[in-house]
Amino acid sequence: MNSLPPHNTGSPIEDRPVTLVPARPEEADILGDLAIRSKAFWGYDQAFLAACREELTVESDAIDSPENHYAVARIGKIIAGFYALAQLRDKQWELDALFVDPPFIGRGIGSRLLAHAVETAVAAGGRSIRVQSDPWAETFYRRAGAIPVGFEPSGSIPGRILPVLELVPVGSA
Repeated sequence: MNSLPPHNTGSPIEDRPVTLVPARPEEADILGDLAIRSKAFWGYDQAFLAACREELTVESDAIDSPENHYAVARIGKIIAGFYALAQLRDKQWELDALFVDPPFIGRGIGSRLLAHAVETAVAAGGRSIRVQSDPWAETFYRRAGAIPVGFEPSGSIPGRILPVLELVPVGSA
């Protein structure tokens, strides 16, 4: 589908530091739109994206819920990406979302977000993180140490099967 954009070209935005901070409920619509743009990066057509819209919608009450953890990667005032983490069971968490805005894909934002999600889960006593991955992102998670554990049907596209991976952070087993 699409190839990755070139790495840092030295623009003023790219030279600014990335900060990871908790998402705010009033950012829900921004995060949902970012998720759609990120999904579109991989060449999915408008019909596919329309079918995914409900599942990729971010609700402000989900951000505000103590059962979830949402964090954003900011470059100045720009949100470059975000993740959503939810506790499934006592020691198991799920990465519900990890999206990077297309201008920032390939620049390490996703890796920083994933590392932060892992740190957050481990700090809360998590021993493993489950990821239902888009097929285009599976390699990213595998490079981070996630192992395939099965497949599940997509919540948006009937008949589409998605890989499921598990990440067991070092020192948490």
